[in-house]
Amino acid sequence: MARRRYVVTGREGQVVQSLVERGGERADIEIVPLGRPDLDLADRDGIASALEAAKPDLIVSAAAYTAVDRAEEDEAAAVAVNAVAPGAIGRVAERLGIPVIHLSTDYVFDGSKTGPYSEDDAVSPLGVYGRSKLEGERALAQATGNHAILRTAWVYSPFGNNFVKTMLRLAGTRDTLGVVDDQRGNPTSALDIADGILKVADNLLARSDPALRGVFNMSGQGRASWADFAIRIFDLSKTVGGPSASVNRIGTSDYPTPAKRPANSELDCGKIGREHGVVMPDWQVSAETVVRRLLA
Repeated sequence: MARRRYVVTGREGQVVQSLVERGGERADIEIVPLGRPDLDLADRDGIASALEAAKPDLIVSAAAYTAVDRAEEDEAAAVAVNAVAPGAIGRVAERLGIPVIHLSTDYVFDGSKTGPYSEDDAVSPLGVYGRSKLEGERALAQATGNHAILRTAWVYSPFGNNFVKTMLRLAGTRDTLGVVDDQRGNPTSALDIADGILKVADNLLARSDPALRGVFNMSGQGRASWADFAIRIFDLSKTVGGPSASVNRIGTSDYPTPAKRPANSELDCGKIGREHGVVMPDWQVSAETVVRRLLA
């Protein structure tokens, strides 16, 4: 039987590199990363030809404009990649008769809820990044019904730039770090996201069940503040002789940024567990895996 081709938008992103690694462990699929110059998501007119030439059996829409603060000053670029491109990708998938899996974000919520957000909670993004990602969700859903939109949060991995790498780097030069303690969420390993995507992909290709389509939350189990996350990173680092620092818990007001962040990014992931059988690991366990890899 021929291997199925999962074409993934992007080449350098944490999730793309994780998919290449995890997909490479399977003989029945081929992960095909597609990024610039072959695929430029800011070039709406070129998306269709690039994707169709790659002959996908399924598309993973993983690439995005993720510079949250820069998006406040560069709205046109964020909108082109995050809001417009997903619609173009969806139209290609619909024309080819294949499923598309699209990565979205906790930033579609404003963070004012006290408990975890479900897929049915009202969306109300606080900034350009969240608004552009929400518009992308809607554009994709309008273009094709054969989709799974996966909202995730606080992504880290052995690849690219992320919070874990930043903390370990800063701990190499400082004894104490101020880390925000009044924002909470679900730290999520991109390696776990890749595993979840592969399971969702298998389900979408195997069954036409409408319950497998739509919007799903998919983040690590267990909540933390950024300060909690940093403390865990340093505790793990110390066990293998890596860099460590003391954490001073600070407020968001002590660390102002151009884009406002949700105070609560917790996601309720029960739906994806029920429908797709995807149960993400506890974030503290996954963090140990990533920290050990980075310091090996």
